[in-house]
Amino acid sequence: MCRRQINMVRVSPDELNRRIAAFSRALRKAGLKVTPQRLAIFREVARSVEHPDAEMVFKRVRARMPTLSRDTVYRTLGLLEEANLVWKVGTVRGRGRFDAKMEPHHHFICSKCARVQDFASRSLNGLKAPKEAQALGIVTSVRLQARGVCSSCAAPKRERHKK
Repeated sequence: MCRRQINMVRVSPDELNRRIAAFSRALRKAGLKVTPQRLAIFREVARSVEHPDAEMVFKRVRARMPTLSRDTVYRTLGLLEEANLVWKVGTVRGRGRFDAKMEPHHHFICSKCARVQDFASRSLNGLKAPKEAQALGIVTSVRLQARGVCSSCAAPKRERHKK
C-alpha cells in the first residue's frame, strides 16, 4: 500500500531543476564531467521523494538507457556521495537508500513497509554532536533517523484495536 503511494510522488519541477543545476555546478567545480549517465542517475535520485536504492535507480535509468551497467550506477552513486551531492540515508532492509535533498532534514523509516519519509525539525537542526562523537573526529553534520511504523501501516492495526 505505501509503495504505490510513494511511487506517484515526485519533487516539483522547479526543485528538480534547482537540484540539477547545483549538481552540474558541483561536478564541474570538482573537475568532473557531467556525462549523460551521471546526469540520468542523479536525476533519478533527485526527482524522487522515496529515497531509492541503487537497484531502483539502475532499473529506472536502464529503462531509458539500455546500455547502462549496474556497476556504473553503483560507482556513480559512490562518487556523488563523496562529492556531497547525495547522501546515503542508511540501510533499509539491507540496502542503502539515497537522498538528493541536501538541506537540513531528518528521516522517518518504517520498519514494516521500508518507506523513508523526510521531516523537518528546527529543534533537531540545531542539535550539536556529542563530545564523544567530536572526540572521534571532525563532525560535519548531525542527522536523525527515527524508526518505527508509519501511519499507513499502523492504521489497520489501530482499526482492529477499536473493535
